[in-house]
Amino acid sequence: MFTGIIETTGKIQKIKPSFAPSGGATAGKNKKVYFIIEVKNFLKDIKTGASISCDGVCLTVVKKTKDSFTVELMPETLRLTKFADARAGDLINLEKSLKIGERLDGHFVMGHVDGVGVVKKVIKEGEYTDLIINVPKKIIKYLAYKGSASINGVSLTIAGNGKDWLKVCLITHTLEITNLSVLKAGDKVNIEVDMIARYLESLAVVTR
Repeated sequence: MFTGIIETTGKIQKIKPSFAPSGGATAGKNKKVYFIIEVKNFLKDIKTGASISCDGVCLTVVKKTKDSFTVELMPETLRLTKFADARAGDLINLEKSLKIGERLDGHFVMGHVDGVGVVKKVIKEGEYTDLIINVPKKIIKYLAYKGSASINGVSLTIAGNGKDWLKVCLITHTLEITNLSVLKAGDKVNIEVDMIARYLESLAVVTR
């Protein structure tokens, strides 16, 4: 479990095996893929088998060095996340798993992506940036004005929403420490809805 408070960004150093001539992760759809992610000053207390949120996806460390770690992505992970289009050189938001007793500054993030959104518009307002993101219709019902959502693993407040879109506002710190600062129209993002909304729907169905 995570909080959506990103600690740093890493960079995909290598994707292997590389099934496609383009070097992406989409070919060999029925085979697993490994990402080697390079990151400085982050892995000192990480052991093999630990969970790390990578752009909002809970992934297990299968190998590590001083400045890099390897994670394994199953076909289902590639199918459900933006990682199907990953390329070497991509920036990845990173967060270690939550420790009991620490402050919960964001919201509960499971690392289970609910859908892939597409950036519709990037609006820069001085030092701040607003993102308008098209959202799959199957999850729009879980998104409420002033509620929470995880975008590429970042805990954000929903500043507006419609029948197929949501709006989030990014402060300077978020832009400095996450990969949301490099997003442009057409880019894909991983979206996880607030787990409370999912449980409320499940409870409502049971009690009908």
